[in-house]
Amino acid sequence: MSCLVRLKKKVPVDLVHNDPDDTMVTIGASHGWVASLKDDGILSLHDDLNPVASDTDPKRIPLPPLVTLPHCQTQVVTNVSMSSSSPESDEDCVVAVKFLGPQLSFCKPASKPEWTNVKIENPCFYSSRVVFSKKDNMFRIPGSEGNLIGSWDLHEPNDKLKLQSVRFKNLPPKLPTPIRELMDSCCMSPHLVVSPLNETFLVKQYRKTAKIVEGVAQMKTELVMVFKLDDEGNAVYTQDIGDLTMFLSMSEPFCVPSSSFPGLLPNNVYILDFDETAMVNLVDGYPFVSTNGKSDAPYYIPPQTILASSV
Repeated sequence: MSCLVRLKKKVPVDLVHNDPDDTMVTIGASHGWVASLKDDGILSLHDDLNPVASDTDPKRIPLPPLVTLPHCQTQVVTNVSMSSSSPESDEDCVVAVKFLGPQLSFCKPASKPEWTNVKIENPCFYSSRVVFSKKDNMFRIPGSEGNLIGSWDLHEPNDKLKLQSVRFKNLPPKLPTPIRELMDSCCMSPHLVVSPLNETFLVKQYRKTAKIVEGVAQMKTELVMVFKLDDEGNAVYTQDIGDLTMFLSMSEPFCVPSSSFPGLLPNNVYILDFDETAMVNLVDGYPFVSTNGKSDAPYYIPPQTILASSV
């Protein structure tokens, strides 16, 4: 059974229309909260794009002004991650902001509204995205080739990364030449995705330029490979994640049980970016749906808890 529900929702235009000349742009999302960054260095969290949030009384959480470490920058953001969905009330909720380059910054909006800044020495993490692992109670980040995973303690982040080597297993003995040539021609982005049962997957997304529009390259996903990651760093290649659907977007990646949401295809990866919408069946790893076009709000919002109104 397929079930698609379209909701009408009023949101501020500057949350869905990003112009490089605007004074505010969105930089990522986590747990249904979209993060924005103003040209004065103020980062804020908004719940406007959350389908279950109030239209008439949206929440805004301004964070302290960013502090740029020496030889770092805080204008270009890789992604935003949070340890819980209640940054306004959960005193233990940590917001992590990964910038392009060495800097990673942490803040507790509800209890300690100041930034703890970390400078990453290993350049393989400079363009990677940070995610929160509830099972490990840590923020984790994959290296650019997926061969290393770094992690920080939730309560005492510092420059000392806890590093784990990744050992890839169950790979096809010899990939066909066309696939190897395709992979060699692509840019690979690693993603860490945590399932509702706290399984961790390492996803390799291979993309290449589809076309150039006004001097900007529009990227297209050509191949996706998924590895199930255990606590020892063994990454086992799989073409079957069972009753799960993965979501990769400019929001923190996540996956859900497919059978719990009518219309979702199991063993598939849904992809949404500023310039691409795609669906990938993991049986072969190739997109069977892929379109290039502008998306003003490329954020998949994970399932939210709906609280019944008191009567």
